[in-house]
Amino acid sequence: MRHPHTRPHAPHPHRRRPRALAAALAAAGLLGAGLTTLAPDTAEAATARQVEALDRGVVSVHTGDGNLVSWRWLGTDPDNVAFNVYRAGTKVNSSPVTGSTTYFHSGAPSHADYTVRAVVNGTEQGDSVHAIQFRAGYKDVPISPPSGGTTPDGVSYTYEANDASVGDLDGDGALDLVLKWQPTNAKDNSQSGYTGNTVVDGIKLDGTRLWRVDLGRNIRSGAHYTQFQVYDYDGDGRAEVAMKTADGTKDGTGAVIGNSSADHRNSSGYVLSGPEYLTMFNGRTGTAMGTVDYVPARGSVSSWGDSYGNRVDRFLAGTAYLDGSRPSVIMARGYYTRTVIAAWDWRDGRFTRRWTFDTNSSTNSGKGYDGQGNHQLSVADVDGDGRDEIVYGAMAVDDNGYALWTTRNGHGDAMHVGDLDPSRAGLEEFKVDEDGSKPSSYLADARTGQILWSTGASGDNGRGVSGDIWSGSAGAESWSSAESGIRNPKGTVVGSRKPSSANFLSWWDGDTVRELLDGTHVDKYGTSGDTRLLTGSGVASNNGTKATPVLAGDILGDWREEVVWRTSNNTALRIYSTPYDTDTRITTLLHDTQYRTALAWQNTAYNQPPHPSFFLGSGMPTAPRPSVHTP
Repeated sequence: MRHPHTRPHAPHPHRRRPRALAAALAAAGLLGAGLTTLAPDTAEAATARQVEALDRGVVSVHTGDGNLVSWRWLGTDPDNVAFNVYRAGTKVNSSPVTGSTTYFHSGAPSHADYTVRAVVNGTEQGDSVHAIQFRAGYKDVPISPPSGGTTPDGVSYTYEANDASVGDLDGDGALDLVLKWQPTNAKDNSQSGYTGNTVVDGIKLDGTRLWRVDLGRNIRSGAHYTQFQVYDYDGDGRAEVAMKTADGTKDGTGAVIGNSSADHRNSSGYVLSGPEYLTMFNGRTGTAMGTVDYVPARGSVSSWGDSYGNRVDRFLAGTAYLDGSRPSVIMARGYYTRTVIAAWDWRDGRFTRRWTFDTNSSTNSGKGYDGQGNHQLSVADVDGDGRDEIVYGAMAVDDNGYALWTTRNGHGDAMHVGDLDPSRAGLEEFKVDEDGSKPSSYLADARTGQILWSTGASGDNGRGVSGDIWSGSAGAESWSSAESGIRNPKGTVVGSRKPSSANFLSWWDGDTVRELLDGTHVDKYGTSGDTRLLTGSGVASNNGTKATPVLAGDILGDWREEVVWRTSNNTALRIYSTPYDTDTRITTLLHDTQYRTALAWQNTAYNQPPHPSFFLGSGMPTAPRPSVHTP
């Protein structure tokens, strides 16, 4: 029997023991007195992870022939659970539903009212929540834009709904939305100029606004400045919201963080001086519950790669189960040169720093970890020890804050981490690169960083996707902007025609092959041409040429994925749910924690679609059931 304080795998030979690492970080000024503790290197991962206590998430999507009713198979449900479907208290299915979590009610009107009852060991349980009705194929969540304004140089701006995330903000079992409002004069870090404030709302699905946070003039607006994380970090059954803040940030009650009159903007609109904070907001009220100094501090602006403010303010964020059981906040700065990643726990109403990874530390300097970051990160248990790692582009950091591996292939714009090759054990990473001297794309073993195949150098390869979009080839197909055709998990070109999209993915129709999500439409890949399955009505995509949705993922109904776009006039978030029936039953992807944390980091910088911890595609075996518990 393993001693309860023994790691389930031996430490890597290059790892320093925690006490030595703590001393090194303290010497570098990276540990705050009275604030930071390092997680024990010897803690064994728990077998069950904390997840949300969700309701059934029942939806009714109207078509010309009736209503598709779908619901969640929860990770806490028995393996053999069955379901009955009721319309206004009358059962409509002839026998319990066991092969899927859908039921098509033929001929029913759009306003039909449905509930679902689980059947456990032959005993019917109580009613679920009532179905959310998608009467025109979509549901609108009303939203209200902030008032526009004028910057100090006389430029006026209004607001557009931008990225969103989900979490149960009030503990009622239903997911709520957290929406970032971006001013129309938002800037990339490389662009000078003032911007309006970034505003963040907590919103219920009926449109009720729970709170509004104004990040203030000292947080610049753009894709790389505000990476917000929504998750239940303390296990109280309600999600919190973690964001970088500054002097003048107003919480959901109107209380101001720091100095309300401070203005740290320079004449070019950059914020390169003044304090920087990390704040945890109450998901129900928007109250700032705890604020600490942001780690790392900016220090000398030029030490991050330029002197005008581009690289110093490149931020990434995520959520990871670093102890294998409970989620931690990941906040990071830098990826072109120096990278620093800080892991935080939120417990008992306060922040505690677990560890800090710094490519400039004596442990990592000169070993190829600097300059390896992407415009996003991914979180997954890549080494199979039950605890999550941070895949940070062309490098990975272990659950305890030690460097795990680096490919030394440098920065890129897109990556995907999942079971992309089901014929081999473990997870893989598909990544595209910018460096003209490095492979334009490659597939790597996510555990070791070993390159499994790569394509030749071809300059800045800006887009790349990996997912099982074609049943004609086993495993995920991978393709990118700079390369012709689609490749199988071994790197062989198996299709000469690339998809029309190199953007997002969506499980939309009834089979397990994934579809293409780009702009305001969903397409099914075909070797001769793509088939349009959905065109959003009256909606717009976000983030310029990235053309991404507000949010995409399994947030309601069965395991298929919803798409959330903003309406063109920014008065609603329009949610689309699939009208296609399926004969496949999979536990809600919200209870697969790799997928769930991917929804949390989806809003980070250059948004990427989520991938579960197992292969979900053509010819897949029975999907595994998660080992989870709810607060």
